[in-house]
Amino acid sequence: MATRVTVEVRGQGLQDITDAVRAEVRDAGIDDGVCHLFIQHTSASLLVQENYDPSARHDLEQWLNRLVPENDPIYTHTAEGPDDMPAHIKASLTATSLSIPVMGGKLALGTWQGIYLWEHRHHQGRRNVICHLSP
Repeated sequence: MATRVTVEVRGQGLQDITDAVRAEVRDAGIDDGVCHLFIQHTSASLLVQENYDPSARHDLEQWLNRLVPENDPIYTHTAEGPDDMPAHIKASLTATSLSIPVMGGKLALGTWQGIYLWEHRHHQGRRNVICHLSP
C-alpha cells in the first residue's frame, strides 16, 4: 500500500514528520512489516535524527551549511537562486529514502528518534513523501 504525505515546509531546516508517518502506519492497519519513505524532490532529503534536544539538529544543519556553502563561484547551476545548487548537493550527500521496521503496528523507532524532512532551500512550499507500507 502506498500513500502520499504532503508536507508544508517553512524554509530551510529539519521538519519533524514522525506523527504524519505514524498516522499512515496506524491507518494501514499493518501489524508487522516495513515502512519505506521516498521524497519526490532533488533539493530536500529524509533522515532519522534525535528528537529530544533541538541543538543536535541545529548543529547538524550548521555543519552541512558550512560544508556546502551558498554563492560558491564554482557553481554554474544558478538560475533558481544561490540556494539551489547547494540544495542539490546536500540532497545527494544525504538520503532520499528511508526504511523503518513496523512492529506491533508501530514504527520501530528508538526512544529519541524522529523522522525528519530536511528542506535544503529557503523557500516555503509543499514537498511530497511517498509512504509505502508492506507486511
